[in-house]
Amino acid sequence: MSLAAARILLIEDDAVIRGFVRESLQTEGGEVFEADTGARGLIEAATRQPALLILDLGLPDRDGLDVIRDIRSWSQLPIIVLSARTQETAKVAALDAGADDYLIKPFGVPELLARVRAQLRRAAVPAGAAEAVFRFGSNEVDLAQRRVLHAGEEVHLTQLEYRLLATLIREQGRVVTHRQLMQEVWGPGYAERTHYLRIYMKQLREKLEDNPAQPAFLLTETGVGYRLQA
Repeated sequence: MSLAAARILLIEDDAVIRGFVRESLQTEGGEVFEADTGARGLIEAATRQPALLILDLGLPDRDGLDVIRDIRSWSQLPIIVLSARTQETAKVAALDAGADDYLIKPFGVPELLARVRAQLRRAAVPAGAAEAVFRFGSNEVDLAQRRVLHAGEEVHLTQLEYRLLATLIREQGRVVTHRQLMQEVWGPGYAERTHYLRIYMKQLREKLEDNPAQPAFLLTETGVGYRLQA
């Protein structure tokens, strides 16, 4: 989905950054609404019904994590965090609270726009309506038949490898934290055993990436989790 006519809410207290982001989105055809506090942002989110939210964590009246949790209690609209908080713990906290992506300030316009487009594309597919065949690079995944092809050749995935891949496909374009993946694929009792993920991601890359050492699709978000960039 393109940005053309997409309704985007921007919650950011820094007027300079707010203007910079607004102009970048409007240049691509986006319709931008703004708020400089968390309280005002929640009102705008409820009344404007945006397709996507861009949110700063360091708001003057409340922490952005609380804003995410409030919105997640009634909406699944995509949320991209813009923050100067560079710690991995801050990224994980935002993603676990319900954010879909996390971009550290300062950031470039091309990356911001690419992440916005990715989230809009993801949101445009209704829940449970994923295509029967999902393609990325030279791979085809038949979700109905649980069949995987790489460069036209069938690839055998173990049950856990397939569940990990299917989870990343379902959340395509979104950063999925280590904890989320462990709970989804292995179960709640395995949430802290993230070393399993490194092993299974390595195996998936060896089977599905043309260059496993420099993956183009199964990407690592260092210290946070993984993303399938299709």
